[in-house]
Amino acid sequence: MGLEEDFEAAAKEAMTLPPKTTNEDKLILYGLFKQAKEGDCTTSRPGMLDPKGKAKWDAWDKIKGMDKNTAMENYICKVAQLKEAA
Repeated sequence: MGLEEDFEAAAKEAMTLPPKTTNEDKLILYGLFKQAKEGDCTTSRPGMLDPKGKAKWDAWDKIKGMDKNTAMENYICKVAQLKEAA
């Protein structure tokens, strides 16, 4: 399989991660997924009335500049790491 196919497979596996997966790990996955799919974050940061949206935006913005392939590779590795730890 190619990188894109591996990424899509990892995205499906991520939906079945154990409930004990931390919010920090989920935010890392979110940021990597968004970077791989959409590139750099170009939206404005949500306000203080949206703490969940702000945390997601921060996770995505933190990896600004990472190229699509690197984001995909890191996402695949992170999902594999979380599945092993389960």
